[in-house]
Amino acid sequence: MRISYFQVNAFTSSPFGGNPAGVCVLGDWLPDELLQKIAAENNLSETAFFTREEDHFHLRWMTPAVEVDLCGHATLATAHVIFSELGEAKERLWFRTRSGRVSAARRGEMIELDFPSRPPVPCAAPDLLTAALRRTPMKVLKSRDYVAVFATEADVATLQPEMALVSQLDSLGLIVTAPGTQCDFVSRFFAPQVGVPEDPVTGSAHSTLVPYWAGRLGKSELCAKQISWRGGDLYCRLAGDRVGIAGRAITYSRGELHLPYP
Repeated sequence: MRISYFQVNAFTSSPFGGNPAGVCVLGDWLPDELLQKIAAENNLSETAFFTREEDHFHLRWMTPAVEVDLCGHATLATAHVIFSELGEAKERLWFRTRSGRVSAARRGEMIELDFPSRPPVPCAAPDLLTAALRRTPMKVLKSRDYVAVFATEADVATLQPEMALVSQLDSLGLIVTAPGTQCDFVSRFFAPQVGVPEDPVTGSAHSTLVPYWAGRLGKSELCAKQISWRGGDLYCRLAGDRVGIAGRAITYSRGELHLPYP
């Protein structure tokens, strides 16, 4: 069995920046166990799998360890493949996912994702969180993930979390964020719980970061940077209970997976 496969760097225009995602083009769904093995073999933060269903696509995302409910960079990568590699003429794509219906639309040189907004709510800082970060944040909030807010970009850039402790938090991951020096805000994202110690660029985290920073800064359009070792640029907007997350993407490789069918 042969599967068309692409590796795409999302939220960047550099072949060595952004967040790499695997994208598998399926005619029909394969067994979940096989999909998870493919994601583990790829060993990227996420591998996306999709099928075409009449006027939309069915999209799923897997880390090397588990299937996740929402992934921004692999959705951007999938949309890039459909637009740029498969020649889709439509201006907007619709996806059926575990988080409901989401879309991706052309915006000049960028693609904008339409995702659900997941505003965080203030909470007490768990002792485990401060121990994991080795610092006490100014504020802690929680949605799907914990959000630790710091005063400066340098605070976020120099963090060296203890991953064994982060993996024990009662959340999918941990977002750290602060005001940016050359953008509205910066962030980093850690999710050793699902096999991703530090994610290079995390679109889904911005479903939580955008409503927080929009409220704090009093503006609905925001420029963000994820300051991981690879780095990524995100152009965001808050639209009621939805967030727009736009960025560039570039194909790094294209080929085929040669697999046995069970």
